Amino acid sequence: MPEPPLSIGQLAARTRCKVPTVRYYEGIGLLGEATRTEGGHRLYGEADVHRLVFIRKSRDLGFSLDAVRSLLDLAQNRERSCAEVDTIASEHLDEIGEKLRHLSAMRDALQDLLEQCRHTTITECRVIDALSPAAAPGIESPAPAKLSTG
Repeated sequence: MPEPPLSIGQLAARTRCKVPTVRYYEGIGLLGEATRTEGGHRLYGEADVHRLVFIRKSRDLGFSLDAVRSLLDLAQNRERSCAEVDTIASEHLDEIGEKLRHLSAMRDALQDLLEQCRHTTITECRVIDALSPAAAPGIESPAPAKLSTG
């Protein structure tokens, strides 16, 4: 016997997503357009649950929306070689490594500033000096974080 259709709230709860996120994924085409009741309420099935869990897990791993779209397309043909999946995952792993190196450099720069602190007044504060437009000589401002949002 088939499962009864799920409301958007039920789908969100089952997949640990928020309702606005479900709407967003539907709006950008990652999740198929839901069937509607006569009153206009969205209805979802088990295939939508599985697809949304796949999307959420992919996003939890930091894959971009474009990468998730590609992975979803690739997952449709189970007999296909996984070489393209490996390429997408490897590229993402390289991006993560670069972000970790950048975060480590930011941590080290901030740690150095804190170690230089004499705990006196703001006038002598090394952190404030480094963040100011006219940074004190010898203190290099850390490069801005370049974190992906897509």
